[in-house]
Amino acid sequence: MADLNMQEGQLFSDKLLKEVNDKFYYVNQDPITKKKRVFFDNAGGAFRLKSVLESYQKVDAIPDCPERKHEVALHLQEIIAEGERDSRIIFNAQDGKILTMLTASRAIFELVGAVAETIEGTNVVTTDLEHPSSYDAVAYYAQKTGKELRVAKTNPVTGGVDADEIASLIDENTCLLNFIYASNISGAILDVEEIVKAARKKKTDLYITVDAVQHIPHGHVDVSKLEVDGMNFAPYKFFGNRGSGIAYVSERLSKLPHPELLAKEPTWQLGSPAPSQFAAITEIVDYVCWLGSNFIITDDRRELFVEGMDRIKLQERALMNYMLKGESEVPGLRNIRGVNVYLDHPDFTKRDFIVAMSFDNLACEDAVKEYAKRDIIVYERLNSSIYSKRMLDSFGIEGCIRVSPLHCQSIEDMQVFLKATLEIAESIKER
Repeated sequence: MADLNMQEGQLFSDKLLKEVNDKFYYVNQDPITKKKRVFFDNAGGAFRLKSVLESYQKVDAIPDCPERKHEVALHLQEIIAEGERDSRIIFNAQDGKILTMLTASRAIFELVGAVAETIEGTNVVTTDLEHPSSYDAVAYYAQKTGKELRVAKTNPVTGGVDADEIASLIDENTCLLNFIYASNISGAILDVEEIVKAARKKKTDLYITVDAVQHIPHGHVDVSKLEVDGMNFAPYKFFGNRGSGIAYVSERLSKLPHPELLAKEPTWQLGSPAPSQFAAITEIVDYVCWLGSNFIITDDRRELFVEGMDRIKLQERALMNYMLKGESEVPGLRNIRGVNVYLDHPDFTKRDFIVAMSFDNLACEDAVKEYAKRDIIVYERLNSSIYSKRMLDSFGIEGCIRVSPLHCQSIEDMQVFLKATLEIAESIKER
């Protein structure tokens, strides 16, 4: 991919985009009214692959218990095994365990708790940028174990958190570092490799866990290269369905005390797994590998997956360029008078496709309603919300409109959004 402009990105061909579009439900249609709409709230919900729901329903209809020895049970066991192998492909996990929970939030609580309650130390470190499920996990176990909670500050220019800011809080008495891979407000991608390197300079055997829920639908990760102890994602934000959270648990973290069934071999799974959820993971990986197969020829599933995720990233980057810069006939967000774009870091290689914006003289929640009148779905992030306050306050922002498209959308969707934005901005001036 050396010949590609990584800053500008590269759009899918019209043919490929149509094929991609056809694989998802409701990309351009309201699921209730059936009217045409533009859905830019994929950081909160997300488009679903048709194959995921079809496979889930098919497998979930099977009444047999997978923990038996007859033919159907063995079939279900293979579905679970394949789903776990594909979870490992997503993480590039060569060792350790795969943990499934009802939510990714619950998964990160389990990982944080196992370290905080077991490993000696007087403090734990996290950042101001965290989603509440990640931040609160660290805060909860810090209070429970009597450890000091240390919080790294955000960088208001990049929208992320700097490696040296995090490392400055770590010492020999730190037992855990937990941080987010990419922000669900600014879209900033943290330099995970540099953060881990800087943290381990301060303490070589430090336990490190990463919340990758926001980032994983937009770029590939590699726990083997990063040498972290835990990482999670939410399938429903990754083209899949609700009802599960997936986590990688490193070999050493997996050996820490945790709830388990004593009659079974050591595992982080409690009770009978749901084969349908594992089938859904395989469909997600199948889809990304199919995307990759349009650009490279290989039998290596991880290589196809990485290529597919890289192409998703390039497609979204090209769309983000268009949204922010526009063209001669359709001005981008940066060029519409009365529109503010926050945390607009110029290096697009360090951003996932999320845009935080607002209008002059129009409350964000009212702007969201104005977009909805035009059949465009976006979401307000306000410092009155527990899900946003800490992050927004760290940036000195009271509120913003979060715009979060996905790779299956098009330049035409960006144009519809930009024209609506211009119309809203002009209507404010006329009041």
